[in-house]
Amino acid sequence: MKHSMNISHYTLKIVIYIVCIFLAILSILPFWIMFMNATRGTYEIQQNAISLLPSKYLLSNLKVLLGKGFNPLKGFFNSMVISVGSTLCAVYFSSLTAYALVAYSWRMRQPFFTFIMAVMMIPAQVTSIGFYQFMYRINMTNNFLPLILPAIASPAMVFFMRQYLLQTLSIDIVNCARIDGAGEFYIFNKIVLPIMKPAIATQAIFSFVASWNNLFMPLILLTDNNKYTMPIMVSLLRGDIYKTEFGSVYLGLSLTVLPLFVIYFLLSKYIIAGVALGSIKE
Repeated sequence: MKHSMNISHYTLKIVIYIVCIFLAILSILPFWIMFMNATRGTYEIQQNAISLLPSKYLLSNLKVLLGKGFNPLKGFFNSMVISVGSTLCAVYFSSLTAYALVAYSWRMRQPFFTFIMAVMMIPAQVTSIGFYQFMYRINMTNNFLPLILPAIASPAMVFFMRQYLLQTLSIDIVNCARIDGAGEFYIFNKIVLPIMKPAIATQAIFSFVASWNNLFMPLILLTDNNKYTMPIMVSLLRGDIYKTEFGSVYLGLSLTVLPLFVIYFLLSKYIIAGVALGSIKE
């Protein structure tokens, strides 16, 4: 009986591993096909859009890409400034707001949180026309600040940070720090933020990816070629009415995706640490 139970447990483990490997391959496959198509010619892609092996047209695709006025260094820099700035603003101020909702007891705390949740139901596209008109009147078009500063108000991130703090933050630690004479910002920066590292890493990944891939608002606000972000440059990689170089388009997409992999691998260890910490029984 015990032997049969061990066999069934072993079989279940094998099935779980097979399913996980299959899902991992399924997740990686689209990116792999995109990278392979970046090395293929337009004719090859038109004949067979899916290939798991590289071809020999990488340099020619790069030449076509640069010949279309595509400046990857400028696009990387512009996208990085906007994405890093908006991510830092979103993560820090959302954490600060969540801390105020958890650590302080004030009369309007619940209505304020309800208002934040209500803002989540308003689509960003609804306010885009008014936002553009406002930026145009104060001469803030072709500027990175309108794409960075609105990230300070991130209702979904505030909700996530609040729920995380409710489970992990001990008010006794905050009170002890206050008794020792620590200021409120010192407590937040030196005690609360380190506790929130897993949550911050998780939301930083989502915020960075969303900001990096954002095409709608930068396309509206930025009209100067020197201010274009990577998604805008990739969206302009269409050929004339006779031919589109699909290999160069895939190469542009591949260059756009690479920073997202780097950010994820840099921050994933904090997510794993948070999951491991939450799985430990007290």
